[in-house]
Amino acid sequence: MKLEKLNLRLRVFLFFAFLALACVAVIFGGLTLGYQRAQTPQALSGFVLAGAVSGFGVLGLVTWVWFLFDENVARAIQRLAGGLLTRAHADVIDGIDQDAARYLGDLAPAAQAVTENLSETRQKLAAAVERETEQLAQEKARLAALLADVPEGVLLSSGAHQLVFYNGSSVALLADDDAEPALNKSVFRYLRPGPIKAAYQRLRAGEEGASTSLLCATAKEGRVLSARMRLLRQHDCEINGPGYVLTLRDVTGDLAVHMGREALLADIFDRIRRPAANLQTVIDATAEGAPLGDALADEVSSLTRSVAELGARYDQSRASWWPKGEHRAADIVDGITAQLAHDDITVTADADKLRLVCDAYQIVALVAAMSEYLVREQGAAVLSLLISPSDIAGEAQITIGWQGGPLPFGTLDRWLDRPLDVGVADMTGRAVLQAHGTDMWPEPGKVGRSVLRLPIRQAQPETDGPAVDPRAAIYDFDLLAADVSDDLLSTPLRDLTYVVFDTETTGLLPEQGDEIVQIAGVRLVNGRRVAGESFDSLVNPGRSIPPASTKVHGITEAMVAHADPIESVGRRFHRFAEGAVLIAHNAPFDMAFLKRHARGIGASFDNPVLDTVLLSAVLYGQTEKHTLDALTERLGIAIPPDLRHTAMGDTVATADAFLKMLPILKGQGIETFGDILTAVRRHKRLLEDLN
Repeated sequence: MKLEKLNLRLRVFLFFAFLALACVAVIFGGLTLGYQRAQTPQALSGFVLAGAVSGFGVLGLVTWVWFLFDENVARAIQRLAGGLLTRAHADVIDGIDQDAARYLGDLAPAAQAVTENLSETRQKLAAAVERETEQLAQEKARLAALLADVPEGVLLSSGAHQLVFYNGSSVALLADDDAEPALNKSVFRYLRPGPIKAAYQRLRAGEEGASTSLLCATAKEGRVLSARMRLLRQHDCEINGPGYVLTLRDVTGDLAVHMGREALLADIFDRIRRPAANLQTVIDATAEGAPLGDALADEVSSLTRSVAELGARYDQSRASWWPKGEHRAADIVDGITAQLAHDDITVTADADKLRLVCDAYQIVALVAAMSEYLVREQGAAVLSLLISPSDIAGEAQITIGWQGGPLPFGTLDRWLDRPLDVGVADMTGRAVLQAHGTDMWPEPGKVGRSVLRLPIRQAQPETDGPAVDPRAAIYDFDLLAADVSDDLLSTPLRDLTYVVFDTETTGLLPEQGDEIVQIAGVRLVNGRRVAGESFDSLVNPGRSIPPASTKVHGITEAMVAHADPIESVGRRFHRFAEGAVLIAHNAPFDMAFLKRHARGIGASFDNPVLDTVLLSAVLYGQTEKHTLDALTERLGIAIPPDLRHTAMGDTVATADAFLKMLPILKGQGIETFGDILTAVRRHKRLLEDLN
């Protein structure tokens, strides 16, 4: 082994060891020479005693000096070097601990001055870059928001068929019980490969021009999707071939709706055709002089019943296929008020905190039209409008009130038959009611007032606080240029996909029956934490949780009483971590719990594993503290107190620590996965390497 590859403290130890042996050798040589000159055999014991005392004295003195030198010089230099590397590569702005290097003279203040200057320069550079890129970031945010709200699913894939971008609608289309789309995962994990590969080859050959349509199906559930593929003609990103955009739409639901309508129409024609033929036969017999009898009455009655039943079925099915959205009741009230104000009609309006499922534009047009008719034609005064919960659970009610007598049913029927100004020809108020599967009726109110009721069949309370939009667009366009390699050991660390995870348990002894009560994980792709890709689930341990454990992580038996068991949660986590390198702090502990349940989960966690304890030892030496608190403090990462010892809180802290360690490792020449395995195996005495 070359001397320069040894760490500083070991080299210092070897130096003092050599010095001690050399001193002992010199003493032994001097005494031997003196004894030979004296030529007095009786003095041998004196020479031996003097040599032993001198040798042990020298060894003790050298050992004491080595200990002082190691503690106050070598170890201090190692700490100082680790601090400098951390601040040079991990963007840590805290000052260096100068007390540890107090015996190094001006070295510690000089290092502190260098790091302060570096931090100041870096902050100025970061501020300048932020100013220059702010507009670009805003444009990217607008683009992501726009694509997130596109109703069709949109995927962007690299030439190696790895996901680079996906929007929220695609999550709804492709997610299954076990996993959702994730960056840098194969498209074929979610879609059957045949149609995708065939369309890709057609476009690359130029047979279909710039884009092509195709039908594909989801990999697990087999739902049919209508898709359109377009190639990205960017030659600088064609390491594995050009990337492509897939636009997806679920036609399975559309086919079901259309088939239902076709079946209804076929049933209508079939059930009307036979009574009509029978009626024609009766009429022909009557024309020939046969008595009319009861036959005609029976056929007419049968036809009437069929028409009534089929009409009801048509109205019900029409309500199911008409496009609707979820809208705040307050927004609907505001739209009605604005439209009436445009017609110089004043209305007192209010709405409870509700969200209505309806075609808001049509409902606004209908209610505004009825209110206008009441004022213009019925002479209604003191008009009021209220949207409130109905007496029927899950429904809401729109109430129009006015001062005056009740509205006759015949007048309301005439008004509902009038066309509304909604941009659709012949769209009447009655058609709006039928499309929503509802009705409208007048009734007397209180104290000389009358009301008009309009139920909305689907409604739910509006939650306080801002609504969370689940349809965020997730992307990393740098993945278009990523080189996909099957050689894990030679792959650069930054190019790997990682899943950082942590577990909370009933205790510390998996071999004695302790179980997992919570698992959390986050994905790291292309050197960053993907905000929209995380895993967090409580687990029913199937046993009691000791109060001492609850005191640490805060999870009670009531919290996990209705949670899924480890077999179900572990299966979902296995799919989440598929194809990634697993990272944990003290990984043997967490992996022991997962491996115990491999048979019940139905899959083994054979992923490559990295341990941040061992990585910390690689960077800062075995003698330093390697707890998560010590590591994060060293890297300038603050863990909120309420998140410490929670699965997600510790997971995020571990992920941020690993991301900060990556450039430090690179600064030490550790760039590939093979390099890091070689480095951590030098510290296997500290912790087991699971690879």
